Amino acid sequence: MRRALAQTDPLLPPGAAAILGAETRRSGIGESGQPPREPPPPQDTMADLVAVWEVALSDGVHKIEFEHGTTSGKRVVYVDGKEIVRKEWMFKLVGKETFTVGEANNKATINIDAVSGFAYEYTLEINGKSLKKYMENRSKTTNTWVLALDGNDCRIVLEKDTMDIWCNGKKMETAGEFVEDGTETHFSIGNHDCCIKAVSSGKRREGIIHTLIVDNTEIAEVLE
Repeated sequence: MRRALAQTDPLLPPGAAAILGAETRRSGIGESGQPPREPPPPQDTMADLVAVWEVALSDGVHKIEFEHGTTSGKRVVYVDGKEIVRKEWMFKLVGKETFTVGEANNKATINIDAVSGFAYEYTLEINGKSLKKYMENRSKTTNTWVLALDGNDCRIVLEKDTMDIWCNGKKMETAGEFVEDGTETHFSIGNHDCCIKAVSSGKRREGIIHTLIVDNTEIAEVLE
């Protein structure tokens, strides 16, 4: 061992090389003589998440997430995972944030209200109506069907006021025709023939009944 030390540096006393090596490891100095970089601090992702809503529109079901820092006033809004609003510092902890959602750019507003002390209430409005009221009205003006075609889930939405038809967020090309007992609106999904048939219910309250037929098979409607 002493012969190895002497070959390294004859001026060092015995055992000095071993001590120096230990000091180097403890100080974190690498072979290059520079201290290694410290890893970045972990990011506090979505730490202030306070509310999540799912909004069913013609072009799909959109997820809205809201972060609210109750000390800094920070406000962050995500739609379908994409950040669309960020305000790091807000003097007022209450108020509202307005943005758009969906292909039709529906107006969405998040209201922030103080309940008591440091407790807050968050409500979502779509086109000026509470989410619950909006969805109730929407159920009267749209029909929705969900089915599997070629191994893929398809969400088909009919807007009864315009007769626009959407499938998985895409507006379909349609062709309408009058038939003996009502109307039929035809469109295609891949190689599948689809038709929405509209017939009168004969009852004033029920109005017109819309039925989806895919490849000559009637599809049951779903409630969202």
